[in-house]
Amino acid sequence: MDDDDFLLLNPGPVPVRESVLDAMAEPMVSHRSAAFESIYERAQTGVEYVFEQSTPTEQATGDGTALLLNGTATMGMEATVANLVGPEDHVVALVNGKFGRRFARIAERHTDNVTRVEVPWGESIPLSAVDDAVRPDTRLVTMVHNETSTGLQNPAWGVGRLVADHDAYFAVDGVTSVGGDVFCIDDWHVDVAITDAQKALETPPGISAVYVTSEVQNAFDGASAPFYEDLDWHLRKAESHQTPFTSAVPLFRGMAEAVEAIEREGMPARIDRHHRQARAFRAGFAALGLDRFPEASDHTVLSNTVTAIELPEPIRGDPAAFFAAVEERNVSISGGQGHLSGDIFRVSNMGSLADEQVLRGVRVVGEALDAVGVDTDPAAGVAAAQEWVDVSLSGAHE
Repeated sequence: MDDDDFLLLNPGPVPVRESVLDAMAEPMVSHRSAAFESIYERAQTGVEYVFEQSTPTEQATGDGTALLLNGTATMGMEATVANLVGPEDHVVALVNGKFGRRFARIAERHTDNVTRVEVPWGESIPLSAVDDAVRPDTRLVTMVHNETSTGLQNPAWGVGRLVADHDAYFAVDGVTSVGGDVFCIDDWHVDVAITDAQKALETPPGISAVYVTSEVQNAFDGASAPFYEDLDWHLRKAESHQTPFTSAVPLFRGMAEAVEAIEREGMPARIDRHHRQARAFRAGFAALGLDRFPEASDHTVLSNTVTAIELPEPIRGDPAAFFAAVEERNVSISGGQGHLSGDIFRVSNMGSLADEQVLRGVRVVGEALDAVGVDTDPAAGVAAAQEWVDVSLSGAHE
């Protein structure tokens, strides 16, 4: 058993700051009050900072608007498709994991004219296949930037160039990258970017955000979209710092506090920290003798916020005892999704994990494997991970 505080390493929801929880506990106000309008404005300003300042070389023009939605990122994905796509429109959907498939399934509810560019989960999508699929009449291309289910980061930069060449719209799920990694709205020709509160924005689940550029706003057809997801209406209400319907006031308060903390850290420093901690996880698990799950090739790279690892052969297919051993040590990690259940485990470094917590995650995985009979060396895993973070081994419970 582990006497340390509970450590949440799932790829969402992620740990949240005490100040966020405190903000959510403040007395209730009306969602039509000046007090709430101030909350919305703070949250919107902070989210726009994250979207626009995640470009390392030159900053985005800032000509877009962040809309805060009373629903998780799936609502943002569906709202994007519903406001841009009619029954006859052609959509290209990139699929190499659960959430790419979700985007495709949403599109298929709005038009019968969907072309999937699909490879097995965890494999890379060739840019040449995307180029072949996009047509002169393509209306929208959808993709997941950071595929949470597999730990791969897809080449949004390359797809965006192809989409721009065909004068189509480009919608990107940045749920597990926005707020933790590079995301270049301008350079990648992104028209709509979607993220979720419960991931790198460090807010409890329940609300999300979409960033819509000025150009794509003129293409929205809110009248044909679901009533709740009319983005024209959301844009009009956002001008007065409100939502069209009753807002989740505590969650908006939490997001305002969370994104202001992100701005204080600064996106360059935050991105660098996420990169270091992801490398620490990968090095630590490799030293435990574990193999990475995804295959990164053809411009696709490994995620810097979610690490996916193959379960070793002795427990693959039946890892319940392993996950129980992790839980006994007061740590939570995730298994695989869909057909990958029983084949992989996933950990997250999204948010504001301390380096010591990353090392603890590596140590606990090693101890749990050892407890279920897998020959491994937890100390070697921690030592390898420690090379990437500024923590002494004594501080890592060695």
